[in-house]
Amino acid sequence: MADSQSNAPLRADAGVPTSGVIHVRTRLTAEFTVISNALAQRRGSAVTVGVATYISSLPTGTPVSITALCAHFDEGEILISRALRELEEAGYLERRRERTPTGRVRTRTYFYDVPGGEPDPDPDPSGPPTPPKPRRPRKQPAAATPAPAAGAVRDTVETPVQAEVKTEEAPAPLTDADPRAIAVLAGLRQVDPRLVLSEQEAARLAPAVTRWLTTGLLPTQITDHLTARLPADLLVRPVGILAYRLKETPLTAPAPATGSPETPERPVILEMRNCDGCDRGFRSAGHSRCRDCRTRNQLPATG
Repeated sequence: MADSQSNAPLRADAGVPTSGVIHVRTRLTAEFTVISNALAQRRGSAVTVGVATYISSLPTGTPVSITALCAHFDEGEILISRALRELEEAGYLERRRERTPTGRVRTRTYFYDVPGGEPDPDPDPSGPPTPPKPRRPRKQPAAATPAPAAGAVRDTVETPVQAEVKTEEAPAPLTDADPRAIAVLAGLRQVDPRLVLSEQEAARLAPAVTRWLTTGLLPTQITDHLTARLPADLLVRPVGILAYRLKETPLTAPAPATGSPETPERPVILEMRNCDGCDRGFRSAGHSRCRDCRTRNQLPATG
């Protein structure tokens, strides 16, 4: 006799939920991005999650600067900058200064699906090598390192890069900057109270201001150029927009042409004096009497 089989379901059908979201799933075969629930359900700013999701969906090599992100989103620079800082602190994003084979230093952005994860192996052996794993903003204690040998290798690779970046970012001391340029930068807050600069920011901008001064521009002209038509929603640190306005050096004032006519001299103003005859005021180079008194004395007497 065959065993009896029950047709009853393994569990009761819960039915449609009375509240909450109802998912309508569609199997995607192209044009989709996989992100972790930890990132998608991250508590905090919705702008941060949106920026992270957008960056995850972009192809490698797409610009993700603040300007590029502001062109895509409706939010301004302040919210976008805050979102990038939160992702950087959480370990999803890292901006690292690297030196190119030509010797130039540029900033590269690395985005991680999982904070602290290792990059995938390069699928194309003929392509450029995968960059080494950047330094994480939050490192584990030394005791948690699984292999001391691997840690030693990582230290030998990353220590020169770290020293190189610090050397590139270190600004010139403020004492070595042009005093005229520092005076121009320090006086900007008198025109616009929002233009408050630190010593490090002033040392960074001073060489550009010096180049502008050497072209013949007056400090007041440079101040007018830096403070004119500033946006109403100026960032907390205005050094970025000031550096952009000083990026290009103006043309040097042309030298005066040879043989150009000199500026005419002003006429000599004669001294004011009182006439000895009628006490009337008049201007004269040496006469003690006015013209009328001198004429009257020269007339012949009639009798």
